[in-house]
Amino acid sequence: MPGLLRGVARTAVVAGTATAVSGRVQRRQAEKYADRDAQIYADRESAYQQTQPQQYAAPAPQAAPAADPVQQLKDLADLKNQGILTEEEFAAQKAKILG
Repeated sequence: MPGLLRGVARTAVVAGTATAVSGRVQRRQAEKYADRDAQIYADRESAYQQTQPQQYAAPAPQAAPAADPVQQLKDLADLKNQGILTEEEFAAQKAKILG
């Protein structure tokens, strides 16, 4: 029986050592992957923060629509009829509008 007891004790020691080593390896890998995952998360968060202002930026103001040449000519004719513009000023502005 002493031989059997010695064999069982040896097996228990080997199994305990293997379990301890395995646990340590698992902890190291978990720490390694946790650091890697934290770095990936930080990189993604940084990229998101950089694109965020661009994504929700206010639209650029649009240029004022081009004035209707017919309406501009009518306005000029009214100014000429009221005596605000002379015939030469009216002709110059009309030429500018008509291009």
